Amino acid sequence: MKAVVLDADDHYRVAERDEPVPGPGQVAIRVAYAGIQWGDAMVRAGRFPVPRPFVPGFEASGRIVAVGEGVDPRRVGEAVTALTTSGACAEVVLAPAALALDIGDLPLRTAAGLGWGAPTAYDLINTVARVLPGENVLIHAAAGSVGTLAAQFARLAGARRVVGVVGTAERAAYAGQFGYDRLLLREEFPAGLDEERPDVVLDPVGGPTRTAGLERLAAHGRLVAYGSLAPHEPVLADANDLLGRGASLLTYNSNLLARTDPERLADSARRALGHIAEGAVRLDITAEYALGDLDLAVRHLAEGVTHGKSVLRVA
Repeated sequence: MKAVVLDADDHYRVAERDEPVPGPGQVAIRVAYAGIQWGDAMVRAGRFPVPRPFVPGFEASGRIVAVGEGVDPRRVGEAVTALTTSGACAEVVLAPAALALDIGDLPLRTAAGLGWGAPTAYDLINTVARVLPGENVLIHAAAGSVGTLAAQFARLAGARRVVGVVGTAERAAYAGQFGYDRLLLREEFPAGLDEERPDVVLDPVGGPTRTAGLERLAAHGRLVAYGSLAPHEPVLADANDLLGRGASLLTYNSNLLARTDPERLADSARRALGHIAEGAVRLDITAEYALGDLDLAVRHLAEGVTHGKSVLRVA
């Protein structure tokens, strides 16, 4: 089969590899599209050490072509979206059966866009922050795949006001399509909030941005940290100060959840998929790349060129 391989010199190349065989609890998927996400940029930058050569790709859509021990053989032929630990940028990829979700009539291209971002956005709003009707929500990285979905899930949860933070005016114009009441540029946060204090902050950035978010929380507010895009700096939170304001610092790690409770992650993915399939939430795929163009796709993501979601066409 053809696969993209990341070599020891940080170069991507298309190479021939043996097709993988599913083990117990796994399915093999003939890949139609692979989703491109921030994990790909972090692997390329060396922030997620992986053995080289490495077949990248953490999310895929396609059809199941084989199943391992313990998996219903009737799933062969099923159209799915899947979360993987690697290997999606190839003609065949293995995935845990629990994290390969039946997509029904949803187009495979659209299904590839769900990836890790859709269940993450759903969980941030509904199972971690537990946004309540009438609350104010602030979302960093508002133009990204998680941010654009989280804004819509916040509306479905009854949020009164949703504010986004982005890096450029161009990204603000794009994010404005997804129901934000206001968009701030990164340099305008937090001063641009004036006296506004959000009940919920979604923060994949870290560093001074996280510190400022904690300081601006409303009484009983919750900040959810789900990444560290900024250089790793310690964020010191005074538990007594948080206690006095009834505020909380929460975290969410979808990769860990996939290993410790995949059924719980799958349930959130199904709920997100349901909202997208019925049209209540819009998933926006803004760029499609050929298999040999993964280098360009990852560079665009890392440089902030990408809006919404990008996919890699494999089949």
